[in-house]
Amino acid sequence: MYDLLIRNGTVIDGSGTPMHRADIAVKEEKIVAIGDLKSETAERTINADGLYVTPGFIDVNNHSDTYWAMFRSPGLQGMLMQGVTTIIGGNSGASLAPLTDPSVIRSIQKWTDVEKINFNWLTMAEFLKEVEMKQLALNFATLVGHGTLRRGVMKAPTKQLAPGDLDAMEKLLKDALSQGAIGFSTGLKYTHARSAEKEELVALLSLVGKNNGVYATYMRDEGEYLLQAVEEAITTAQEAGIPLHISHLKAVGEKNWHLFEEALASIKTASLNGLDISFDVYPYTASGSVLYTFLPEWVTESGRQAMLYRLRDFKTRQAVIRDMKSSGYDFSQMTLSASTLNKVMTRTTIGTIAKAQGQSPEDTVIDVLLASAGRSIVSLEVSSPENVMKAVQHPFSIISSNGVGYDKEHMATGDLVHPRSFGTFPKVFAEYVRLRQAISWEEAIHKMTGKPAAKFFIRDRGLLREQYKADMVIFDPETVAPRSTMDNPYEYPEGIEFVVVNGTVAVEGGSWNGSRKGQVIRKKSKFRLW
Repeated sequence: MYDLLIRNGTVIDGSGTPMHRADIAVKEEKIVAIGDLKSETAERTINADGLYVTPGFIDVNNHSDTYWAMFRSPGLQGMLMQGVTTIIGGNSGASLAPLTDPSVIRSIQKWTDVEKINFNWLTMAEFLKEVEMKQLALNFATLVGHGTLRRGVMKAPTKQLAPGDLDAMEKLLKDALSQGAIGFSTGLKYTHARSAEKEELVALLSLVGKNNGVYATYMRDEGEYLLQAVEEAITTAQEAGIPLHISHLKAVGEKNWHLFEEALASIKTASLNGLDISFDVYPYTASGSVLYTFLPEWVTESGRQAMLYRLRDFKTRQAVIRDMKSSGYDFSQMTLSASTLNKVMTRTTIGTIAKAQGQSPEDTVIDVLLASAGRSIVSLEVSSPENVMKAVQHPFSIISSNGVGYDKEHMATGDLVHPRSFGTFPKVFAEYVRLRQAISWEEAIHKMTGKPAAKFFIRDRGLLREQYKADMVIFDPETVAPRSTMDNPYEYPEGIEFVVVNGTVAVEGGSWNGSRKGQVIRKKSKFRLW
């Protein structure tokens, strides 16, 4: 007798091959049979007639770790309820391990009072063990963040590495990879990593390549210098001999939208030249971004505290405003979505605040940054719908949320979170598969399951195969859709009927049943040269 039997479903197995009717049997966390199983019995049977049965979605660009969601709300319902069964953390150069000392966590945390968080780890092994003890509702794997290594070793941002710094970072990275991290990430847009040169990155990435890991990068620029940033990412990965994944590829700002096609051409050329390259996309034209990243780079050099010091100087402030006005960004249209400021100000545009204060939007941005100690997040329409469509359709793309596993209770904080944290995957189905018919069901599922599993070396998930872990989503193709919007993001989607994590039903009838059977995914391969 099986533990779980799913009957009469239309199976889309994650490989990109055509859908077909089949039954699926599960026993002890794994898929053990696929086919005509009408004579078999199980402890529980689900009738999936009229529904699609797919692998659980793998979100390769997730921030539930650095935004502390998985410590506050281990159910991670915003992800689970949209069909995500595995998240990958440590993105954009920030991972929660390894730490050189406990104080490092204060420079990594995102918009949370870390004094209220109980953390008792330094190494990657200790961190992953702590995550296991949290008993998440879905699976978790992590990259090693370049920014985390730099903060731990260098303490304060500097232009050049001091003697011994690179050796120290290499030691931390090597240990973290041997303890289960699946790859390496950079956030070159952020102040602490901006001064990193190619030689530093290649040295670190070469270690990751020897461990058969992947490199995910939030590039230096997504606007005017997008093409140069893509070229840097490609040449760095080529020199290090490592697979490259570009996080949330986009061309930011209307005056830069035309660059996107050329960026895609560069990516295709790199692939033809032998580079294993991919990128992820979330299906929204609006971004959720750290406010200071919209300032001219020169004022943010050397870190947040140096930036705040400069912004308090009148002459420097005027120079910043001058450069902001020539940047092409419409700061008045930015909506303050999360901040350490009074929560009454969230959900308010910079333009509205500026009008109330009788000053320019640029002045208001600086005042908000000073009042929030630089810790503010804004949403802004940055991408063209046509470019989002091209990215979703592109053969090298993977669907990801770039979001956080919030639950509805997070609404009490007053934060206006991005709707991608509740609706990314259903939005692809509703808009790009069903409405626009831009991609097929099979291709969409492949971009959410089999493709990310292969790229990030997750060997036993992402496909519906015998002896693979039983992570599955069962949904109604006619009704699946997001309910979350920019104005009302805290809504779970419709049409996701069941979600199975490691063989156990976690979502049924469109509601979480409280099950927390997620597992920590550790990379099992070892270094080949040590």
